[in-house]
Amino acid sequence: MASTDAALTTGADQNAGVRRRNVPGTDDGRGIVPAVVVDEKDVKVHGKNKSFAAVLDEWEFILAPLIFTALSFFTRMWRIGRSNIVTWDEAHFGKFGSHYLKREFYFDVHPPLGKILVGLSGYLAGYNGSFEFKSGEKYPEDVNYMFMRVFNAFFGAVCVPLAYYTARELRFRRVTVWLITLMVLFENSYATISRFILLDSMLLCFTFTTVLCWARFHRLQHKSFSSEWFAWLFLTGLSIGCVCSVKMVGLFCTALVGIYTVEDLWNKFGDLKMPKVSTETVSCGGMAYQGLTSEQVVLAQHLVARVVGLIIIPILVYMFSFYLHFLILENSGPGDAQMSSLFQANLKGTEVGKDSPLEIAIGSRATIKNMGYGGGLLHSHIQTFPEGSGQQQVTCYHHKDANNDWFFYPNRNEPDYNPEGPLKFIGDGDTIRLIHAQTGRNLHSHAIPAPVTKADWEVSCYGNITIGDEKDHWVVEVVSDAASRDRSKIRTLTTAFRLRHPVLGCYLRAGNVNLPQWGFKQIETTCVKNNNPRDVYTHWNVESHWNDRLPPGDPGSYKSPFLRDFIHLNVAMMTSNNALVPDPDKQDDLASKFWQWPILNVGLRMCSWDDSVVKYFLLGNPFVYWSSTASLVFFVLLVLWYLVRWQRGYRELSQADIDHIHYSVMARVTYVHHYYPALYFAILTAGFCVDWVTQKLSRPLQWALYTILYGITIGLFILFRDIVFGMEGSNQQWAHLKWFKGWRIAD
Repeated sequence: MASTDAALTTGADQNAGVRRRNVPGTDDGRGIVPAVVVDEKDVKVHGKNKSFAAVLDEWEFILAPLIFTALSFFTRMWRIGRSNIVTWDEAHFGKFGSHYLKREFYFDVHPPLGKILVGLSGYLAGYNGSFEFKSGEKYPEDVNYMFMRVFNAFFGAVCVPLAYYTARELRFRRVTVWLITLMVLFENSYATISRFILLDSMLLCFTFTTVLCWARFHRLQHKSFSSEWFAWLFLTGLSIGCVCSVKMVGLFCTALVGIYTVEDLWNKFGDLKMPKVSTETVSCGGMAYQGLTSEQVVLAQHLVARVVGLIIIPILVYMFSFYLHFLILENSGPGDAQMSSLFQANLKGTEVGKDSPLEIAIGSRATIKNMGYGGGLLHSHIQTFPEGSGQQQVTCYHHKDANNDWFFYPNRNEPDYNPEGPLKFIGDGDTIRLIHAQTGRNLHSHAIPAPVTKADWEVSCYGNITIGDEKDHWVVEVVSDAASRDRSKIRTLTTAFRLRHPVLGCYLRAGNVNLPQWGFKQIETTCVKNNNPRDVYTHWNVESHWNDRLPPGDPGSYKSPFLRDFIHLNVAMMTSNNALVPDPDKQDDLASKFWQWPILNVGLRMCSWDDSVVKYFLLGNPFVYWSSTASLVFFVLLVLWYLVRWQRGYRELSQADIDHIHYSVMARVTYVHHYYPALYFAILTAGFCVDWVTQKLSRPLQWALYTILYGITIGLFILFRDIVFGMEGSNQQWAHLKWFKGWRIAD
């Protein structure tokens, strides 16, 4: 094979005197050869009067992607406004875009970059953010939903030329490059998901840019530390940051680059060709390295460059998306309760801390917020525990209502509270009672296991102002204060404190454990036996405070640090994401198993199936799905075959062949969780397998096989085109497309 490649590269005679020429833009070092074989008779002396075929061959690297891109924009945007109702998850992401336009703080489980772009599309469309984006509701005339969809579809459309250039960078032959590009172009699910106001097309776009930049960077290994090498390294990091800033599933794409980087550095560490001249001082790039060999210096520079390009830059991009998120959302909104009290107090229009007295006194009424990531407000209601003590439930709750209000009262060993008596402020070490404002019961704990976290003690509400015991007592332990070092008084918003039970020695805690349905899925609140001062879920602060005897303060003048807010929000996002439960109304469509998507066992209805509604069905191109999934099995068998052959002494693969196999399919490890980004890697694997199997076939046979594959890919897209462009009328018209039970097109 090496000799054949050499012959093709040098233009040696092949068969009937036909030569392949090195055409600019087509020779990538492995023999990506022109699709058109040019006879020397077609090219006259000095390259003048080239035939039409030769001109097409020379400019294929520009003409082909232009054609593919035009087709991509057509498949993603044709009849994009056919349905004028809020379709599928447009109800979520359109609403989030509205929050950016109204600058209202909201909470969601996904990072903000994609939703900021949705908000930008609405701004460019002249939308004012007033529409509620209720599922199935008709778009009003003042909402230019078509522009917003086209803006979103642009990201899906550019995936096609990105796939083309990525396949070239991975050193596939031209016919394979076309196959991969066509599989992306005519993938029905890609075309469908790109036509609505969703995040998936953005996620795909940045996934594609990451793979392209990574592939190009890998190709430049022989130009390490050149300006081009650095440019593609940093562009890879920028793309990683963007894909992770759209959805958390982008971390799987990051894993691909991370695995490659670790292996690449390991290979360099064992590279015998790297310089090994030992010297006391090695100067490299203007920097002196004492006592290191040249090899160690170069390896260190590779490591530093990758840490900056592939770790620091993505983190900075990810953090910057949250900086924009906080900067834009300056008004109070529906997501306030997920953030710290101090953060909420700095939002415009908030009631948190507004006119609240600064210092807490006996008799004050307040809401008490858990300072753990995603923590809620200390809460109680008249419902009781079904097991354990059977007393009134105590939970943590994110929504604001009167059941979050508590009175600070003296302990039972002190005189009763006198509203007319002198003020007594609460500080570090004071023993108090907390009385639930709505029911009058005391916050209480006892040696009964908590309902879910059995290792902790149950926390309940018990008794009243006069009835109770020492188990109603709590000792205040100040942890920190953003406003003062004085611990003699606890302050609204700024003081972090813990509540220790003096009888049991445990601490009031609200982690991220949710109660069953009898507890309304609210956060379990317990008394934890371990004394861990760093456990933020045992830290509390006063969020809102009312006391007519105290003057209003201005605790909102203290700013919450960005890094603390960034970490707090990310932990809350991950916690909420893990706790997500599918909507019962969509349970049948969404409750698919991980193995069903690769084999295209299920599809998904994106809207109502009434005859009067334009219907869309999320289903992939069967050939693209099945061939890409089969390629994984084939690749595993291929590797095993060559391993066995290698063990038996056969050496039919060159190092270049091994590298090509490795880097062409290495991305396949991300074949998990969210299937659409993973499908792209499966398509690349399929392209590799076809490329590898057909490389030794005769040219006519190759073209015959590839033409069949092209035809199947395009033909199946056309067959299933209505599920992409919209189905009108009775769904029974498309009963012929229901190949499997899970394809509920005609149900």
